[in-house]
Amino acid sequence: MSQRTVPVGLYTAEERARRDATIWTPVQGVLAPVQFVVFLVSLVLVLRYLATGDGYVIATWSIVIKTGVLYLIMVTGAIWEKVVFGQYLLAPAFFWEDVFSFLVIGLHTAYLWALFTGALAPVSLMILALAAYGAYLINAVQFILKLRAARLQAATYAQAPA
Repeated sequence: MSQRTVPVGLYTAEERARRDATIWTPVQGVLAPVQFVVFLVSLVLVLRYLATGDGYVIATWSIVIKTGVLYLIMVTGAIWEKVVFGQYLLAPAFFWEDVFSFLVIGLHTAYLWALFTGALAPVSLMILALAAYGAYLINAVQFILKLRAARLQAATYAQAPA
């Protein structure tokens, strides 16, 4: 196990270099906003179905697609974490974000299970999807706040006199 140097903000100098050098950083940078757009479209479709009773099939497909994108960003994010921090998940820098991500994935997976087994009626499925989406939104805010704080800390450190 390598010894971790003192981080400046979120990353040590070595982790920052690995983050900047890996293809997985821009992959995450593309997938995160794509996932958010898919989420917004799906959210509108789910709310439309709940309000009007129309559009169940397209709302359902949008949730399945959102879940697929979530799985993709989770797998690529785990690879990114391995490259940058040396472990696939639960690196200290992103521990709580990853823990909450498990809840998000669990809720999305529960939706798929309920959909494919017929365990829930359509309205209940949509409510489960909204719970998954609420958790996703909280998790997205966690990541945004963490990355913003890291940028501010790194900028403060860069401006400090030597």
